[in-house]
Amino acid sequence: MVQAITPQEARDLLAEGKLDLVDVRETHEWSSGHLPGARHIPLAQLRGSPRTSLTRDGIIFVCAAGVRSETAARLALANGLANVYNLTGGTRGWVKAGLPLVNE
Repeated sequence: MVQAITPQEARDLLAEGKLDLVDVRETHEWSSGHLPGARHIPLAQLRGSPRTSLTRDGIIFVCAAGVRSETAARLALANGLANVYNLTGGTRGWVKAGLPLVNE
C-alpha cells in the first residue's frame, strides 16, 4: 500500500536519512525547482525501466501535485518494493507548507 505523507512528515523522514526521494516530473518542471536531495527520474523513464531506476526500498515519490507520484509509487509496489510514500500535494504542497525548493 502506498503511504500518503504530508510535506512536514516527508521533511522529518528525509532528515533521518533513511529514505530516498525521487521526483518524477518532466525536466522543465525539475529545472524550475525541486526538493533538496531529490533524484530526478521522469515518470516515463521510470515506467521504461523500473528495476534499474529503483535501486532500493524506502522511497518518497514527488511530482507537482501528487498524481504522477502516486502512479510511480504504485509502479514501485508492483516491482517488489514495500516501503513507498507519496508526497501529498507534491511540490506545490511543499512550497505552500513554507518549505524550500532548490535550483541547480
